[in-house]
Order: sequence, then structure tokens, then C-alpha cells
Amino acid sequence: MSNKRDYYEILGIDRNASTEDIKKAYRRLARQYHPDVCKDPDAEIRFKEINEAYQVLSDPEKRAVYDRFGHGGAPGGWGGFEGFGGFRDPFEIFEEFFGTSFGMGFGSRARTRRGPQRGADLRYDLEIEFTEAVFGAEKEIEITRHQTCPQCNGSGAEPGTSPIRCPECNGLGEVRHQMGFFLNISTCPRCQGEGEVITTPCSRCRGRKRVLEQRRLAVKIPAGVDDGTQIRLAKEGEPGLNGGPPGNLYVVLHVKPHRFFRRVDHDIYLELAINIAQAALGDEVEVPTIDGSMHKMIIPAGTQTGDTIRLRGLGVPYLRRDGRGDMIVTIQVLTPTNLTPEQRALLIELGKTLDKEVVPQRERSFFDRVREALGV
Repeated sequence: MSNKRDYYEILGIDRNASTEDIKKAYRRLARQYHPDVCKDPDAEIRFKEINEAYQVLSDPEKRAVYDRFGHGGAPGGWGGFEGFGGFRDPFEIFEEFFGTSFGMGFGSRARTRRGPQRGADLRYDLEIEFTEAVFGAEKEIEITRHQTCPQCNGSGAEPGTSPIRCPECNGLGEVRHQMGFFLNISTCPRCQGEGEVITTPCSRCRGRKRVLEQRRLAVKIPAGVDDGTQIRLAKEGEPGLNGGPPGNLYVVLHVKPHRFFRRVDHDIYLELAINIAQAALGDEVEVPTIDGSMHKMIIPAGTQTGDTIRLRGLGVPYLRRDGRGDMIVTIQVLTPTNLTPEQRALLIELGKTLDKEVVPQRERSFFDRVREALGV
């Protein structure tokens, strides 16, 4: 059985404490027991104990497991810290809360900003055709990004010279100011945390260590993408600093609308106009598909405006599995205009056979329309 103290007891809170209560308790105790403030010989141990309790109780998932299993963690173990893995340096958390660090009293707490830093991610907006989104395509794009300066190899110094140790911080990258028994540590204002200064900057990058470049990249667009889809090109973002990995490039797709087709998820929609004879009697017609071919389709007798006919497997390919959506044809029944005398006569005869006889209006003359407008 673990002899560790209960995390709630360490922070002085009850088990129903809110996230804000946990944070307040941590702030108060972390300041009180920081090894550079508290002269108790056990201050360092107590400080780490407080941070360990905070890291568990401030994380909803870890807190739920702790409430159920205690210090042992989930059955089978979580690894590290007797059941809970991934604990961070308590001094990093302290700096996040209070924006500074104390030093000297805890031995080597000097921090440098010269460690590897990951490069920034980049975004590129790419407009593609409707059919390219449906069936996929390969496009070429051109981006502007930084690269390590080829002249100075990223040192920032003119070839034949080298950076020198910063005389203000003596290469530490940070400066210290004593305030009573507090020691405030901040980034060196001269070298900006680098620990070195460049006396003779590189003539190409002017000491910035990087230069802009134009780069052409091939982007493979898979079939089935939609408007707003992001394609990640790993390590094609900005280069990292101090040996850090590069960032990624995210290509955001914008799909142009189609003249005839409309898309909803993986289905393709098409409106088809038919005449009243086709609607009443039914017909076999050919409709265009997104593939570029014609597909035979049966229109059932008695079809009404707004009726839909589903054609299986003629829609958009699924992005991460086999198969395709459907094509849905919406029917629009057109009422004929500008009838010939023969067509008019035929419709009159048809009207006599329907449930309600149709009495056609005679065509109005110009004078009839004038009298109607004048109300006489």
C-alpha cells in the first residue's frame, strides 16, 4: 500500500472542490513552499508534492481515476509516478502561473531559451473544381517560407566569424535581479535568451539566420474531399530553431460550385425538367452524371413536381472507405406555354375527360386588356 499523502489533503481542499478551488489552493501553496522562499529543509519535497497533487486533480481524467483507485492508478498500472504518467517539471507549471522563476536557493534552476524549438505551421488556401473534389487530382502550389541561410548555415554570423558569448548574461541567456530574499530571473535583453551575440552579421540574412524562399510542392488531393478539407504536408512548414523540427503545411481546399450538380455529404443532386406527358405517362430518359456519361433512368407514370429518383452508386466516392454515395434526381414538371392550335385542341379534349372539365379562356385582345386595366 502506498504511504503517499492524499492529494486533497495536500492541497487542503475537499473532494467536491471545483477546478477553480484547486487552482486557488495551488497558487497559495506553491508561493508558500517554493524552495527559494521557504527555508524549511523539506521545502523542495513539499513543493514537488504540491505540484504532483495539482497535476492529478486539475486533470478531469486523472482526477476520476485517482478518486476511484487512489495512488495505484488504473488496474495494470499507468507507469511513472506510481500510477500516473506524463508529469511535468513543477517549476514549469510555477512559471506558467506566476510568469517568473526564483533561483539560486534551489541549486541549478537557471533556464535557457536556447533549446530546440519546433517551426511554425503554415496555411495555404487552394481553390479546386467540383469534379476535382469528387474524383481527386494532383495540383502544384507555390509557397513562400523561410529556410536556413545557406551562406552562414544558420549561425547568423558572416562566414569566417562566429557569434560571441553574451557579455551581459555571460552566456546564460537570462539575467538575475536580487529583490530582498527574492531572486527574479528574466530573459537577457541583449541576446534575447540566446546566450550569444553576433558582432558581424551575415550579409545575406543580416543575422536573422534564415532567408525567405519560393518553393513549389505537389499536392495530392484524394477523391471525396469536400469544401474546407485540410491536407497536411508534414515538415513543409517553417524550419525549427536551434535544431528543432520543422512545422507542417496545411492546405485548405475551397471547392467551386458546379453549374448543374449540387453536393450534400456524399450524394449528388440534379434537377431534371420533364413535360406533362412524360409526367403523366412515364418515360425512359437519359440523365447526365458527374462521371461525364449519360445514365438511363425510368420516370414512373404519375410523377409529380418535387418527386425524387435515387440512382445508387453515382455520387461522391467515400474518402476513407470503398463505395460511393448516390445521385438524386429531383423532378420538375414544366407547364407548356405558347401552344400551337393543334396542341391546344388536344388539351381541350383531354380536359373534357378529366374529373373536372377545363373551360379554356379565350385570348384577350389589346382593347380587352386596356378595359381591364381601367376597370371598365
